[in-house]
This record gives sequence, structure tokens and C-alpha cells, in this order.
Amino acid sequence: MLRKIDCVMIRVEDLEVAAEYYSDVFGLRRLWQDETSIGLGFPETDTEVVLHCNLEIPSRVDVYYLVDDVVCSVRVLRQNGCTVLTEPFDIPIGKCAVIRDPFGTTLSMLDMSKGPRQPLAD
Repeated sequence: MLRKIDCVMIRVEDLEVAAEYYSDVFGLRRLWQDETSIGLGFPETDTEVVLHCNLEIPSRVDVYYLVDDVVCSVRVLRQNGCTVLTEPFDIPIGKCAVIRDPFGTTLSMLDMSKGPRQPLAD
């Protein structure tokens, strides 16, 4: 069900300052951006660091796992003892949800049912 780590989301106060820092210091490259977030790429994987300034996302740092279908995954996980903390909701690339496993671990998941972000033009 969990295909890979899609991204690590990090809430920051100033997107541009943080993006420049993560590019200059950590060597990440800017892949895409919108009004509230900037996606940065690693040199050896397609996992992203997503810097954002959305206060509605409760965690300051959160790992998001890619699944094929969030709605289906939530249904299966609920049947297998997980608690749904946040029901599936729309995001720009598809759907997202948050569950807690029977051991108390919170897992955020997303799908790309609407397609991936468009890369920045070179």
C-alpha cells in the first residue's frame, strides 16, 4: 500500500528565505512553487522537501507517504485497526488523509490522482 516517501513537509515563516537556505546549504534544487509552498528536490531521489507557510497543517514537520488511492487506503486501514484522524480531502495533486495506527503512530498519506506538480521552466 505505501509506495514510497513522497515528501517531507516543513512549515516555515518565509518561503523565499527558507528555499534559498535549503538550496545553498543543503544542495536541494527548486522544482515547483505556488503561493504557499515550494518543492525542493534531492540529487539522488524523487522524494521532495516541501517548504510551506500553511498554518492549517498542524505539524511543523511531517512525512507524507504516496499511495495509489487515498480513499481506498483509508477504507482498508480503518478495517485493519487504524483510526482516521483526518478524512480524505482534496489537495492540488489529488487527495490526502491522516491516520493513526494501532501503535499510536500518525501517518499522513497522499495520492496523485490529479497528476503531479508542473516543474518550473528552466
